[in-house]
Amino acid sequence: MSTERRGGRTRSPEAHQAVLTAAAELLEEHGYQTLTIEKIAARSGVAKSTIYRWWRSRPELVMEAYTQTVDRRMPEPDTGSVQSDLAVFVTELYRVVKHPLRVRTLRGLMAEAQLDEDFREPFRAWVNSRRAIVAHLLERGVERGELDPGLDIGHATDLIFGPFWYRLLVEHEPLDPADAAAHVTRLIKGLRRTQGSEVK
Repeated sequence: MSTERRGGRTRSPEAHQAVLTAAAELLEEHGYQTLTIEKIAARSGVAKSTIYRWWRSRPELVMEAYTQTVDRRMPEPDTGSVQSDLAVFVTELYRVVKHPLRVRTLRGLMAEAQLDEDFREPFRAWVNSRRAIVAHLLERGVERGELDPGLDIGHATDLIFGPFWYRLLVEHEPLDPADAAAHVTRLIKGLRRTQGSEVK
């Protein structure tokens, strides 16, 4: 990421990282609604005026911080097989239930995105960054001949994340990492069974 920001001012990489780290830590510790620039400044040791100069808004800062954190925790797998790649990814996705603070954070972010128009776009950008990883896994599967070239990548990506969000938010069924591989196996079988076919 560039060290330049608006007005041509140089951004210190160390200070920049300190702000992002502080924002991500505070988000998971206390939630988004109580997270303020003042608290981020105090935790990071970077002046509030500097933070305001570097980021246009609190949502932009917080979601940049959270994107970096989640990218680090869940790097893109590359096992050589689309089914194995997805199993690794979904297992890590479901493993969030082992971390109650992270579960609370995700629920809070989703709720905030429904209520706050200023937060909605930064949140959607983060969601899209996670979707892009799954889309790339599916595209690799198509390129290797494991999946049909006519596969609707967007819809297949929704089928990966849909059960996760639904179970996380509604809690009608458990979200268990031990179930992830079986969920992926059923999904892949469904995609292969219907590939190239049309509903009559």
